[in-house]
Amino acid sequence: MRRGVIVMTILGILIIGAFIVSMNTGYIRLSPVEVVKTLFGMGTDKQSLILFEFRLPRIVISVLIGAGLAVSGCILQGLSRNALADPGILGINAGAGLMVMLYISFYPTTSMRSIFLLPVLALIGSGLTAALIYVLSYKRNEGIAPTRLILTGIGVAAGISAAMIVLTLKLDPQKYQFMATWLAGSIWGSNWKFVLALLPWIVVLLPYVFYKAQVMNVLNLGENTATGLGTSVEKERLLLLAAAVGLAGSSVAVSGGIGFVGLIGPHLARRLVGPKHQLLLPASAMTGSLLVIVADTIGRWLMQPSEIPTGIVVAVIGAPYFLYLLTKMKA
Repeated sequence: MRRGVIVMTILGILIIGAFIVSMNTGYIRLSPVEVVKTLFGMGTDKQSLILFEFRLPRIVISVLIGAGLAVSGCILQGLSRNALADPGILGINAGAGLMVMLYISFYPTTSMRSIFLLPVLALIGSGLTAALIYVLSYKRNEGIAPTRLILTGIGVAAGISAAMIVLTLKLDPQKYQFMATWLAGSIWGSNWKFVLALLPWIVVLLPYVFYKAQVMNVLNLGENTATGLGTSVEKERLLLLAAAVGLAGSSVAVSGGIGFVGLIGPHLARRLVGPKHQLLLPASAMTGSLLVIVADTIGRWLMQPSEIPTGIVVAVIGAPYFLYLLTKMKA
């Protein structure tokens, strides 16, 4: 427990450091002194506009979606007992994206109604996708085999991605540009309205999942053992799956198709604090937040005045790590 507290304290310090660096990073550079002055209301109008209207909302969203995606991945890895489970790999992100695409094909994405409706629609899309994967990978008297779950998820994700490409080709130029940015994993919802749309989902679902940490520990012992200890396995599994879908869907609605956060975050956290979910879940949230903030900052800094979508930066890190995990599993 002491080691876990130390690790999370260090992660907290790193997140604060990345937060500060990210505030200083951009096409128009603000020095640390200028950032501090602006935070205390002593900056120019231009500096206030840059910091409060463009950078801070984006950084806060990075923290929220990083935590949401990483905890979602941690839940899926625990429920499936598969180290490769992740909302992106299992197709949950793709399901959310398809619903978002169908909506923006007919309605603008900048109206207040759309901003607060997008997380709900993404939740519906990711929920339907998760239900489909669950049904296809479930076998009576066997339950859900981890390998079958992963393969089913990959197949469903591939089908949804193909449908999204077909739909993208039929969009007008303006909406096509938006969807291309969304699919690349750019944090497009970078204003306070999107923060307010995402915040309730994270604030409600994360404490619920943390509260269920002991239940996840019991479920990891196996279905028969968990049932013998008095746990309602199917009920708890479905509730936790719904929480994972809600976290992933709402995050994807404002962040686009950022993958691998739900895979890398829990793995790094597990190496740092161990397998007990009382520490693993909050450590995963912090690791995911740190990963997305750093990736977004690198994306904005590397090719100024242009920027690299956050999803691409995360993929550059995540793809080799995914292959590394596959190699270890074969071994």
